[in-house]
Amino acid sequence: MIGRIVIDNVRPGTPTGLYPAKAVVGELVVVSADVFRDGHDLLAAEVRWRPRTANGAGEGGSRGGKWAASPMRDVGNDRWEAVIEPTTLGPHELVVEAWTDLYASWRHKITTKLDAGQDVAVELEEGALLLESRLRRVPAEERQRLRAAIAALREAAASAPQAETEMRGIRESLAPALEPAVADLMAGPGRAKDLTRSRPSPLWVDRERALVGAWYEVFPRSEGGLAGAARRLPAIAEMGFDIVYLPPVHPIGRTFRKGRGNTLVAGADDPGSPWAIGGPEGGHTALNADLGTFEDFDRLVAQAGELGMEVALDYALQCSPDHPWVKEHPEWFHHRPDGSIAYAENPPKKYQDIYPVNFWPDRDADRQALWEECHRILEFWIGHGIRFFRVDNPHTKPMAFWEWLIPTVQQAHPEVLFLAEAFTRPKVMAKLAEVGFSQGYTYFTWRNTAWELTEYLTELTTGPVADYMRPNFWPNTPDILSGPLRGGSAAAFRMRLLLAATLVPAYGIYSGYELCENEPESYANEEYRNSEKYEIKRRDWSRPGSLAPWITHLNHVRRRHPAFSRLRNLRFQHSDNPAMLAYAKVSDDGSDVVLVAVNLDPDRVQETTLGLDLGALGLTADQPFEARDEMTGQTFTWQGAHPYVRLDPATEPGHVLHLRPPG
Repeated sequence: MIGRIVIDNVRPGTPTGLYPAKAVVGELVVVSADVFRDGHDLLAAEVRWRPRTANGAGEGGSRGGKWAASPMRDVGNDRWEAVIEPTTLGPHELVVEAWTDLYASWRHKITTKLDAGQDVAVELEEGALLLESRLRRVPAEERQRLRAAIAALREAAASAPQAETEMRGIRESLAPALEPAVADLMAGPGRAKDLTRSRPSPLWVDRERALVGAWYEVFPRSEGGLAGAARRLPAIAEMGFDIVYLPPVHPIGRTFRKGRGNTLVAGADDPGSPWAIGGPEGGHTALNADLGTFEDFDRLVAQAGELGMEVALDYALQCSPDHPWVKEHPEWFHHRPDGSIAYAENPPKKYQDIYPVNFWPDRDADRQALWEECHRILEFWIGHGIRFFRVDNPHTKPMAFWEWLIPTVQQAHPEVLFLAEAFTRPKVMAKLAEVGFSQGYTYFTWRNTAWELTEYLTELTTGPVADYMRPNFWPNTPDILSGPLRGGSAAAFRMRLLLAATLVPAYGIYSGYELCENEPESYANEEYRNSEKYEIKRRDWSRPGSLAPWITHLNHVRRRHPAFSRLRNLRFQHSDNPAMLAYAKVSDDGSDVVLVAVNLDPDRVQETTLGLDLGALGLTADQPFEARDEMTGQTFTWQGAHPYVRLDPATEPGHVLHLRPPG
């Protein structure tokens, strides 16, 4: 039954409350709830939180670790907030507690009556009794302070002056009981009879890389195999990337192998699609011999670590017709009425070289064996140093599978992370995040106008989905060349990358982006012409006009500014020109304030007058402030909320402005 105090709508949370919201170590997390009660008495509330081990045991064999507490404050309309900062990896739980604040209620009542010139004799004795009730629960050295306040209240109650001119004496007697030090001693629930606690809310705390990172996708075979990819690593690290993502590195099937341009007939030298996994030499735990050896793979992972990066590996649960599973476990596949195995289709696309896996065979024993084998694959690559998996098409597998697999892995390896490559319906993408995926691809690739970006980013960064879904923005992928990048100029490539890198903490590009590869397969097909998925591409990385120096500078700017390492701090600013987008980010401690203004038109000069929320940026209208462009080194001195901005895409797609008082 509902009690006298109601605690509703606790955030962070997930739609069902069955799965944990997400945070990272060191991130300031706002915990909020609706808290109210009947009557006029005032409330107090706090959030209590603690780490949990995966099996529920904690310090000293207790159900969880040691509780920490942070006081909450009423921010208006009965919404209460507090900030917590998790410091350990893994599962946590939090609860919101609320109680009637007898001291605050008494203080409000007696001061209001005094202001109205009313008799407060009863309230003075009430205050004395209230302070007495706390005497035995405060440190011994503080008890004298309470005793002095109690004595002053009782002395005032004994004289009980009624005339308004005599109220000054009561105020003086009341003062010791209203001191901040006494208020601190009276804080906390004590033995509050109406102490009310919300249901525990789970919170999963990841390492920082789950939230923040710049990704670079590279096909090792186009670099001369794993050894060649290792030689490319220093250049990738120099550009400021944190994660090198590899498509599948497994053997590629020969049956129905795709040729160049996704043709149905492969030539003798055509390498096939890396996503057509498996051959006579093995499946998901085998390595394509054309790429090198496991020693080469391990050296690549180790070298990435030495350069301050890590390697992410594709986890694609599908098979070529030549995969060992096809013969050994035919029950793990979908069979057509004629007995043949169904290949993958996403109409109008057809993937004759790929068999999708049936994750729900008729027999429970077959399902269990399949799921355990999928788990074993992950454990195998974790053993080779992989701690981040980019999961191919997770929305085509049962939610129950991910609900089981991801926590199973993270129970033993809480540092392991999963990126969901799911360009699908919004609710499906959100559910994948809820059941455990650390990050997810998004619709950013198709959001180009100011209103589209504002609406979408507001949802991703401030809506309920921000509690558990972390976006990863990719301007391009091997499958997708869209929007202004199709036939686009270098200005278009700079503009889209600037947006991706500064709107959210995690973004990625597919190799060739720095060379402005811009030729689509056709007007109607957004894939690349001469796609690297079906052929080996040899690129001249030293080609004039490369964006590599510009990308390097942008990534270094991202690293210098902690404001860019948070998701939920994005705040859009007004622009009177719809071709210009402006937004700000402020670091957790408020010391780093960055304003980004982007020209969304890669072909024309655009100008605008901005409307800044100065208060949210820690600025005032009467004081000038500096706006230093971190990309060009220019410094502007502005004052007021309406600076003028002009951007020529031929020279720079936008400003990345560090705002600070002069000097």
